[in-house]
Amino acid sequence: MVRAWAADVSPLYREERYRYYYEKLPEFRRRKADALRIPEMKAQSAGAWILWERIRAEYGLRESAVFNLSHSGSYVMCAALLDGKAARVGCDLEQVGQLREKVAERFFCPEEYETIMGAGTQEERTERFYRYWVLKESFMKATGKGMALAADSFCIRLGEPPVLVRQPEEFPEQYYYMEYRQKGMPYKMAVCSSDGEIDGELYMEFKL
Repeated sequence: MVRAWAADVSPLYREERYRYYYEKLPEFRRRKADALRIPEMKAQSAGAWILWERIRAEYGLRESAVFNLSHSGSYVMCAALLDGKAARVGCDLEQVGQLREKVAERFFCPEEYETIMGAGTQEERTERFYRYWVLKESFMKATGKGMALAADSFCIRLGEPPVLVRQPEEFPEQYYYMEYRQKGMPYKMAVCSSDGEIDGELYMEFKL
């Protein structure tokens, strides 16, 4: 089973709180955080790893367990495979902002772009854009190629759940989606996995 968690990292914007968690990071994550100049990005980097460490400890997961991290705004997200299966997992979290029509037109597949622009209102078009954004990135991350995979090399059809209707030949497995919505959070969140059992509940970690 795949499960997803999210946490608010805004407490790490305070230097003393950030340093407390920074000291708990492994050396390679410290170097990653040190390479970032913006305090909010440092908080995201540290907070995402701390969230994963908490999950790993709580569920007794091995260091080799399959997991994926994402961050945007003041939140971080983690998706992990709990039962030790060999499966692909990707997740994405994105704070909703302005509609980026040119991005959709240039990088999404034609059906996705038409679905976005076919919505009745600007608000609906924006919502669809960000749904596609996290659905596409979660698949790209699940494949392990990330941004090296062309965003128009696969196509998603919105639904409950969304469906991958076209995919690259190099990734022939069946993929499954789960979207998450949390009241009061202006974010879109999604998990993509080759494991068909994805928990529909988003688990929130509030204390960092």
